[in-house]
Amino acid sequence: MTKEWVSMEVVNNDDGSSSLKQKKVQRLRCSVQNYDWGKIGEDSQVARLYAWNSGSEIDPDKPYAELWMGTHESGSSYLVPRHGDGEIVSLKSWISKNPNVLGERVLDKWGSDLPFLFKVLSVEEALSIQAHPDKESAKTLHKLLPNVYKDGNHKPEMALAITEFEALCGFISLEELKVVLHNVPEIVKLVGNADANQLLHMNKQDGEKVKNVLRSAFTQLMSADKEMTTKAISKMKIRLHRESQLRQLTDKEQLVLKLEKQYPADIGVISAFFFNYVKLNPGEALYLGANELHAYISGECIECMATSDNVVRAGLTPKHRDIQTLCSMLTYKQGFPEILQGFPLSPYITRYLPPFDEFEVDRCVLHMGASTVFPAIPGPSIFLVVGGEGTMKGVVSKEVVCEGDVLFVPANVEITLTAAAELHLYRAGVNSRFFQTLRVGM
Repeated sequence: MTKEWVSMEVVNNDDGSSSLKQKKVQRLRCSVQNYDWGKIGEDSQVARLYAWNSGSEIDPDKPYAELWMGTHESGSSYLVPRHGDGEIVSLKSWISKNPNVLGERVLDKWGSDLPFLFKVLSVEEALSIQAHPDKESAKTLHKLLPNVYKDGNHKPEMALAITEFEALCGFISLEELKVVLHNVPEIVKLVGNADANQLLHMNKQDGEKVKNVLRSAFTQLMSADKEMTTKAISKMKIRLHRESQLRQLTDKEQLVLKLEKQYPADIGVISAFFFNYVKLNPGEALYLGANELHAYISGECIECMATSDNVVRAGLTPKHRDIQTLCSMLTYKQGFPEILQGFPLSPYITRYLPPFDEFEVDRCVLHMGASTVFPAIPGPSIFLVVGGEGTMKGVVSKEVVCEGDVLFVPANVEITLTAAAELHLYRAGVNSRFFQTLRVGM
């Protein structure tokens, strides 16, 4: 697949003015990750966006899992030379040479690097049961196992559904857990009667005691030996197939059987009963703080996070598992997670604000002929076009944009978008509350 890059310069910048150069919108060539759980070939939105972005062909037999937009060394973005023949420069090195593009406040807080990493995910099979460490734990893990934990940063994140999107996230309430312990005897066998009985006789008012027993029960479950796990999952599978002849299985039971097909005899299959089963509609978002357990199940989403690739895994994966670290670091917070619906900034733009300084995401849908403005802000942004076409006008240039285009916009640059055909795009930037907090504190 080939694509011609089109740019219409409106200001000649050959006078070497660094202030103008640092206000120029930069096109990015981005990286793709072909993890096994990704959607295959043309079925993957990641594949289609990457093909448009890079000019490459889609391999019909290959999984395309994640499109990365940012400066993380595991999947760097590169500046596209304006006339197709300049030096190829990574976004990270360009920012380090032009730190003012980040804005003074971002530079003061995070140094000369983007504080966020922007992604698109296309999920065919479940990702691992995992959590991301807080900053202190991340530094320790990176020091101990640098080949596994690639950096010393924390990784709060948010998933914004493009299609219907399914995930496991956090622990179910105590009342729901009691129902599971009554109805899933195979779990009690793995957890042990002592912890199971304690949980059955507790109530919400027991607070920290509940957390401690839940931690003990979950650690027992995830640490069960392979033979016991295989036997328990086999028994559960036989029982559920038999019961499906007599009644409609619950959504969670159907999910567990689906996971068992993907990851036979994996402890992550049966542990799914402990977690909230979340179904997002397009335009809904889920955020995940440090030490919160989760696993994405299926669908396509926009994902944004702090610039890190630290993952502690414990199930539904052939990759390295660190069960003791995961079980010791979790918050064990119970109850259904908050779902963000976003709030309108304008008739065309919806903003999603998680409780993390590093990032926010805007979703913009412009009908043909419509225009909208993204006001200048004190931090950098990355724009991703997922559909349609139009123009993007900044301080220095006017760009023709369409599906697959990814653009870096420096701090303090106002952007005007006009749609030639319905234009659908996303923007990632530093959380606007971060700038408001600083203003109040000054």
